[in-house]
Amino acid sequence: MKKKIYSIIIAMLCLAVLLLGGCGSSGAASSGTLTVGVRSDIVDFGYLNEKTGKYYGLEIDIANELAERLGYENVEFVTVDPDTRKDMLLEGEVDCLIACYSISESREENFDFSTPYYTDEAKLMIQKSTLFQDVEDLRNKTIGILSGSNAGPQLAESMYEMGIITDQVLSNTDEATEYEGLHVRKLGTYQELSEALEEGTVDAACMDGCITATYMDEDREIMDIQLAEQNYGVATQKGSELSGQVEEVIQEMLSDGTIDTLIDKWD
Repeated sequence: MKKKIYSIIIAMLCLAVLLLGGCGSSGAASSGTLTVGVRSDIVDFGYLNEKTGKYYGLEIDIANELAERLGYENVEFVTVDPDTRKDMLLEGEVDCLIACYSISESREENFDFSTPYYTDEAKLMIQKSTLFQDVEDLRNKTIGILSGSNAGPQLAESMYEMGIITDQVLSNTDEATEYEGLHVRKLGTYQELSEALEEGTVDAACMDGCITATYMDEDREIMDIQLAEQNYGVATQKGSELSGQVEEVIQEMLSDGTIDTLIDKWD
């Protein structure tokens, strides 16, 4: 009889341990480290100081706050760029992306996105020497975009609505897209895009407003043309447990004013 009672007690203790262990972990959280894909080249959003080896910016602060509220002990930042970020999240090299990653229908096919934490707008940056004044000045000109960004389709849609191009694509390659009335050149990095603007191989550079700040100087200006909004959200693997957890915390941070406070800090 005693042996039977002891067996029952041991079984109950084992069950309790298993239940407590399940309550204390949630997917990647069991490791104690949240791995976040961030940008390293966008001032005030995600920027790596090579001297200190530390990341700074709005999205870095959001990632730190997110991890703390989710109960992670550590945050590991991994640099991503437009060419690598999709595959790195799909393959699990990072748990999430907080990397000026704008929400779009095509991206939502692969990932879950949180409610937007920041709304930006695509801008057209030009050299002042071009003397461009309005959208008509861009007809038959070359606009540079970052390869792999949302800027391409959004720019085309805006130019179509403003009557600069038709809906016919004359040619489309990895390097460029040709429309009747506009040439769109695709470059690998924002630095290359900035250099192309300086050299005159593109007449205007299309990029998110937050990114233009990194490449503005006294010889450049932003055209007064309204293009598409860009809503940045935290991207996670589709259908993952982390997706729901991230959404809940981002909603909390929006509701309690934390996001606004961090935006004001870096504005």
